[in-house]
Amino acid sequence: MIVQNAPADVLSDVLRLMQARTLCSARFAARGNWSIRFRPPHTIKFNVVTAGACWIRADGPDGMDAPQRLGAGDCFVVVRGGFVLASAPDLPPVPADEVFRGSDGVAQMDSGSGAPGGDEVRFLGGSVWFDRLDGGLLFDLLPHLLMIRGGAPGAAPVGWLLEQLDQEWRGGTAGSQLACNDLLRLMFIHTLRTHLSEQPPRGANWLAASLDPSIGRVLGAIHAEPCRNWTLAELAGIAGRSRSSFAAAFRERVGMPPIDYLLRWRMRLAATRLRQGQEPVSAIAASLGYLSDSAFSATFRRIMGISPARYRTDTERDAVLDHGSAITR
Repeated sequence: MIVQNAPADVLSDVLRLMQARTLCSARFAARGNWSIRFRPPHTIKFNVVTAGACWIRADGPDGMDAPQRLGAGDCFVVVRGGFVLASAPDLPPVPADEVFRGSDGVAQMDSGSGAPGGDEVRFLGGSVWFDRLDGGLLFDLLPHLLMIRGGAPGAAPVGWLLEQLDQEWRGGTAGSQLACNDLLRLMFIHTLRTHLSEQPPRGANWLAASLDPSIGRVLGAIHAEPCRNWTLAELAGIAGRSRSSFAAAFRERVGMPPIDYLLRWRMRLAATRLRQGQEPVSAIAASLGYLSDSAFSATFRRIMGISPARYRTDTERDAVLDHGSAITR
């Protein structure tokens, strides 16, 4: 049997860094005239309409977006900001906290004012937590609302995965927490694949560059060996270009020179490890290819604007404050 390592995958690296974790699974049903507002704090919400039809209005950068009609089989992911689900676009919403309070994740609304026997609308959803700092690596490059219509290839897998997530979450069997986290990662990957195939990213950034065949290979090589002291000639060889052509293409696609990207990715990895534990700075520096702590600290300070030790202290303090605000929210 021949065992081969999977090729380096830039998106997988970023998703690992973000530490996705399932927070909850929820079911919601409504009938008549109804409207509910969700304001998820620092989370992403995955949802699928399992029956009926309604409207969604998401918070945009300049106020609320135009309402969009949802039908059975439609999936949507709210990357950031709040949103309103309603039977009609202009109904005043009720806060979701009031609807789901004490419901153990299963809630319903029935105004009693709809037509007799009117269609019930049902949703299945899940909330996902991502690391607040590393999450911006990806989420800043995405629209605040991702929509997958029921007929799209990605809709069926996301709907099925949400169903499995709900069963795992409510079953509470051995290994369910790990299974939930793996399911949500699969959901996000399916959603991203569908979105990227329909709306390829624009501009100079790592996500757009990862879809470029030659530059994508270089990004994969950097992510596979971030501790290696890559030279411009080595990276140009991987891209199959001359050094000058490669350097110009990389800057155009990514928005910075290749060596700058390498250093910034190293410091991103270092910052995550500084936040997550008490690993010595010297060990982090050595694992990322630095022969001295001083060289590592100088690079970290130049890119992050603060020393590694101070960064660890400040983020530990912020984590305590975030936890306290989450308790009182």
